[in-house]
Order: sequence, then structure tokens, then C-alpha cells
Amino acid sequence: MKLSVVIVNYNVKHFLEQCLNSLEQAAAGIDYETIVVDNASTDGSTEYITARFPKVKWMACRENNGFSKGNNIAIAQSKGEYILMLNPDTIVTKEAIEGCIEFMDKNADAGACGAYMLRTNGTFAPESRRALPTPFVAFCKMSGLSKLFPKSRTFGRYYMQYLDKNEVNQIEIISGAYMMLRHKTIKKTGALDEDFFMYGEDIDLSYRILKSGYKNYFLPLRILHYKGESTNKSTYRYVHTFYRAMQLFFKKHYSHYSLLVSLPINIAIWSRAMLAYIGNQFLHRKVTQEIPTTNCIVLGNSDTISEVEHILQEKQKNGKHSFIVANENTMPNGHLEENLNLTGFDTVIYDTEAYTYSTILKLLNNSTGHRLRLGTYSSKTKKLITEEQVFDYEEIISKK
Repeated sequence: MKLSVVIVNYNVKHFLEQCLNSLEQAAAGIDYETIVVDNASTDGSTEYITARFPKVKWMACRENNGFSKGNNIAIAQSKGEYILMLNPDTIVTKEAIEGCIEFMDKNADAGACGAYMLRTNGTFAPESRRALPTPFVAFCKMSGLSKLFPKSRTFGRYYMQYLDKNEVNQIEIISGAYMMLRHKTIKKTGALDEDFFMYGEDIDLSYRILKSGYKNYFLPLRILHYKGESTNKSTYRYVHTFYRAMQLFFKKHYSHYSLLVSLPINIAIWSRAMLAYIGNQFLHRKVTQEIPTTNCIVLGNSDTISEVEHILQEKQKNGKHSFIVANENTMPNGHLEENLNLTGFDTVIYDTEAYTYSTILKLLNNSTGHRLRLGTYSSKTKKLITEEQVFDYEEIISKK
């Protein structure tokens, strides 16, 4: 078997459904398996997904074991030459899956590779490539120097923004949202460290891959990452877990540093954690109090247009909306067609039966100037998915 795709799910069944649909398109023609470990979801994920994807190997846990242990459970059952650790809130493309496999086949020194991750507005997500958070790199990140001098090879090393994001580059840290590894790499380095419940485990594994003699690569192959749909980032639990992971990594790999070095780093980590928590609380209250109106341009088949119109009439009554019957053949440039005026719109909704996921991400990424956030709708699933919410057409119709 060529590829094993391992996914850890926790209460994001609709995003997982879209991820698996995109994976079916992306991996067509490849000998692969998909293993999903469910960390005791309470949203009916098990019944919902297993009924729709009978070929997926589903492993339900009785408790939330965390990201690392969940992946390790799946990895232990995997049979592929390559293992793709994939977040459930992602959309993958044929170019990314095939391109990573081809690269790994041709480069025996590659222990793992990552992809060019897009935000939902089509811009580059800087966490697609990172440097090892050495004490100095961590200091630059925590102090804000990396933000002030993002292109500097000295101060801006954390996100390595001095590298061309449209070229293959050797990097140090690969995001666990999309990490393709050799099975041989895992056997040599060991699996994920389960002391990391969530966050930091990809940094630790990437570092161990480098220490084992392999190299890590960034490939300019597009995927989309909604980034943490199952996580409420305004909660103390999130902030505590994230910054505790940073502290754990530092303690594991840099405990030999003197107190004069380690104490400032630990103080910086927890100071940053407190500031992040306070800031997120303020933003969360602001967002909760002010729900913005969404103005959508919708492209797809006629049946989809009708269904999305029903949803928007119910959920975004005051929004400005434009509905265009189109597909890849009749309107290949989608919302980027020259005759379309995007002024006043903030979201583009694509029918995934009329446009492939690869085409959708390509159009989203090629946007310049007036960028739109992505929404997707499938006439098969009857779900409209945006970064913020999921709307169920059948549920809306049943209430009328």
C-alpha cells in the first residue's frame, strides 16, 4: 500500500465529511487507506461518518486521548509506505497528495514534507513552515522581534518568511495539520510524544526527524486549513494547553541550558500566554456581541443555487447576494471572471459538484486585491460550510 491517511476527529463531523470528500478526489488512483480515530466526540460523528464513508477505518475512543495519542493509535494500524497526518478541518487537493508522494519517491533524504497551507481567504498561512524554536528563536517570537522583522534571517527565523513560498525549501518544522512521513521515518524516530496532549507534538516530531538524519521539506502545493474548528481559542484551556506545550518542548530539548537562560524563556512563555488569553477574551466578547452580515456571491449548478438561496434567505436576510449558474466548463475562472464586480461582497460560495476542490483552492489563492472568504456547498451533503459556521439545508427546510 502506498499511503495511509490518519486523522484524529473531535466534534467536527461536517468539516471531517468535507475533508474526506476532498481526499477521495485527491487520492483517486492511489492505493491508500484512511484511518480516523475519534476522541470521544459528542456530536454523533461515529454514526454520521461511518454511514457515509464505509471504507474508512473508524476507531472510536471512550475518552479524549489528545492529538498525539490519537494519531499514534492510527499509525500503529497503518500499512502505507507513507503516512499522511491530516487535520479534519482541511481541504486537500490532487496536486498536493500526488506531488508529495512523487517528491518523497525521488528524494530519499526526505523524512517528511509539508504543504502550502491557505487560510480561508486564500492567503498563505505562515505556520506552513517554521524553524526550530531554539531559545533565541523563541525569544524573537515572544518579544515580537520576528513580527517587526519578518524577512530577517536572524530575527524573523520563526516563520522563515525570507524563503520563497513558491519554491521547494528545506525547513525544520512541519505543521501537524498536513505532514507526510515515511513509515521508515516513524520506525526510526518513534511515534508522537504523548506527553503533548495537543499542540507542540509536530514541533517535537519534526525535531526528532532532523536528529535522526532525515530532512524536512516545504512543498508549494496548496491545501486549505480552517485552523482549529474544534478549538475555542478564547478559553483558558486552549491558552494553557498551547503554552504548556511550548514549555514542555523547551524542558525536553533544552533542559541543559542554565537557569539564567531557561528562566527568562519560561517567564516569556507564561507572560505571552496571559496576554493572549486576555486579548482573546476581549475579541470573543466583541465577536459574540457583533455578528456581521455576510454578503455572498454564489457559483454552481442550478439546484445548488436554489438551495443556497434558501439558506441565505433564512440565515443572512439582510445580506447582499448574487447567484450565478456556472461550472468549471462554462465559467472556468469562477469569481475571478473579468466581468464580475466583487465590490461589496466578502464571501464566495462554490458548489463542490460544479468545481473540483483543486480548482476552488486555485481560484481562491489567485485572488489579488479584493479577497473573498471561502464558503462551500455540496448538493450531496446539503451543507453550507464557512469558517465560522455550518448550515444544514434540510434542517432549515424542515422548520419552515
